[in-house]
Amino acid sequence: MSAIRLLVLCAVRQHGRAHGYQIRNDLEYWGAHEWSSAKPGSIYHALKQMAKQGVLLAHEVAPSTAGGPPRTEYEITEQGDEEYFTLLRAALTSYDQKLDVLSAGLGGIVDLERSEAVSLLKERVAGLARWRTSVTEYYTPEAGPGSIGHIGEIMNMWVHSADAGADWTRGLIARIEGGAYTFAGEGDPFVGVLAEGEENPYATGVADPGDTH
Repeated sequence: MSAIRLLVLCAVRQHGRAHGYQIRNDLEYWGAHEWSSAKPGSIYHALKQMAKQGVLLAHEVAPSTAGGPPRTEYEITEQGDEEYFTLLRAALTSYDQKLDVLSAGLGGIVDLERSEAVSLLKERVAGLARWRTSVTEYYTPEAGPGSIGHIGEIMNMWVHSADAGADWTRGLIARIEGGAYTFAGEGDPFVGVLAEGEENPYATGVADPGDTH
């Protein structure tokens, strides 16, 4: 799964309606440019592609009174909303994807009901356990990983990663079950996007041709 599609849908959905530069700004605010492929070019490309596919609805906006080219604003469609939740659920249960997929899922986790979020994360823990068992049963030499020299460190690294991932996920489950965060149906959600004109302390400040579209 590509994280960029989920990230863009998540940001557009939180705004309700936003232009491309706002979405870029939000994803930089989340630090997504550091831990995913969410660079300006890929963000603007994803917006245009999803508009063509009916996942987003594009609105041409008149130029501002201060001048400059018109911008396109995007809002999520019913089809886009369905895809968003499909991707979100897949991201939260993933255990064999890059971490940017899980990170993108965490960005939208509170759009789910609390009980479903917990259930999905428990699926992730179970998947990690199954994967760990299959790997250690199949690949571990009888004499242990050390019997194949430094190559055994590959096994050690993956098993350690699975254990760490499961421990972290169980901790998150405990925090959610303990009442952390505001989930769907529980009240006003946390606002994770920037308002129009709000300063982004984490912006890269690097201009891109798509910023004005």
